[in-house]
Amino acid sequence: MDDRRLEIIIGNLLRVGVLVAAAVVFAGGVAYVVQHPRGRVDYLHFTAGPASMTTVGGIARSAAALQSEGLIQFGLLLLIATPVARVAMAVAGFALERDWLYVAVSLIVLVVLVASLMHAT
Repeated sequence: MDDRRLEIIIGNLLRVGVLVAAAVVFAGGVAYVVQHPRGRVDYLHFTAGPASMTTVGGIARSAAALQSEGLIQFGLLLLIATPVARVAMAVAGFALERDWLYVAVSLIVLVVLVASLMHAT
């Protein structure tokens, strides 16, 4: 694998990831408007969502059930996962090119990204 092909693959990964995430969020938004046609927003008081929407498993179950909030949250998770997948793809591509310095640097970046996502509250 050469640099040009790796750039094309990573570019396509980013493009597809963002487009799929946008489509899922849009579908969730449309579903939300359909499910709550007369909903009013209270900007004076914050109301937290259900506890099930704070975990990846809960979000995935909600999205699989085609609940609008779950679809929106799942689309946002896809958007967050896109650059992480890009770094993982870079690690694999650099390993195929046998460019060990860039493999090491990309692995460090990947570990930092994953650790920050795992420990975010």
